[in-house]
Amino acid sequence: MQPATLAQLGVTGLLAASLPLALVWMSSDANKYRKLVWAAVFLTFDLIVFGGFTRLTDSGLGCPDWPGCYGLANPFQAHEQISAAQALMPSGPVSAIKAWIEMIHRYLAMAIGVLIMTLMIHAWWQSRRSQSQSSAFAPALPTALFLFVCLQGAFGAWTVTLKLQPVIVSIHLLLGMGLLAMLAWLGGREDYLVKPQRPGGDAGALRKARSLARMSAVLLTVQIALGGWVSTNYATLACMDYPLCGGQLVPPMDFEHGFTLWRALGKTAAGHYLPFAALTAIHWVHRNFALVVAAGLGWTVWRAWRQPALHASARNIAIVLAVQFASGLATVFLSFPLAIAVLHNAGAALLVLLVTMLNYQSTYQLDIARRASARAPVPNQIHAR
Repeated sequence: MQPATLAQLGVTGLLAASLPLALVWMSSDANKYRKLVWAAVFLTFDLIVFGGFTRLTDSGLGCPDWPGCYGLANPFQAHEQISAAQALMPSGPVSAIKAWIEMIHRYLAMAIGVLIMTLMIHAWWQSRRSQSQSSAFAPALPTALFLFVCLQGAFGAWTVTLKLQPVIVSIHLLLGMGLLAMLAWLGGREDYLVKPQRPGGDAGALRKARSLARMSAVLLTVQIALGGWVSTNYATLACMDYPLCGGQLVPPMDFEHGFTLWRALGKTAAGHYLPFAALTAIHWVHRNFALVVAAGLGWTVWRAWRQPALHASARNIAIVLAVQFASGLATVFLSFPLAIAVLHNAGAALLVLLVTMLNYQSTYQLDIARRASARAPVPNQIHAR
């Protein structure tokens, strides 16, 4: 790719980031660093949702190279190449609309990269000024975020260059969710530094809530990986009924081919077409593990609900979990409408955000409860006085 094209792409990324940066700078909030963190959270959530839209509209190869489009900075400049590819294969992956969808997704990713780089530079600058690594500007997490977003960008490139290989696309999705979780954790830290909370429960109950929140994060990660595997293998409609699949509780399934990770899209590892029984296995595992996730998150919600400091997060998780389950059923019964499928993808991202905040809040409240317990005088000391 020509240096001039790379420069144009860089300028496009800066322009895309300029609006949120300007809004943060002009805001009346005195803590603009915290504001910028939550702006990055919001845009990362949007990127995940739009990434789902890109995948669901088969636009992942709308520009079949990376980072530009046919070696150029935008689909306007690549109009001739796009038209030729579309004329050669009218129902193929390349069209002007798909090219724009794919490039808008990349521009948004560039903007988030700029925001995270800004967070990292500002954190290092402020920490050097204050000579403190434990302040609100501790640079370890922003630096980890920068490295993480670089890794995410690499998988974005491999998604295109390896022609939507399912394992690469699934890892790309998981990394996007991980980036959202890391930003939400940083946002939680900034919120609690601005407005410290009072103890909201006893240490024993909070310790159990934290353990359950961690378990929920693990279950949710596995389910998102399975959901990504369903989506990247186009197995959503392998089962058209519920709770049965093809009229059977346990339909014929091919787990070996379905869960072979390193293979091309729609093919087995040997290069043959993927059998339908493999798609059934992929779909069946995802829909049934959803019951495990619902039980695990439901138990977590029940225990966290009784802690005043965790009640709001528990309630929000319960609401989103119910909507997510309903949207999953609607995707099957309504034959995979695009809007419902995008909503299902957004629900998964929202659950990641909420479960991350529950993990942060339970950890923070447990630390407060422990410190309060350590400072409280024991009964013998009170009588001795």
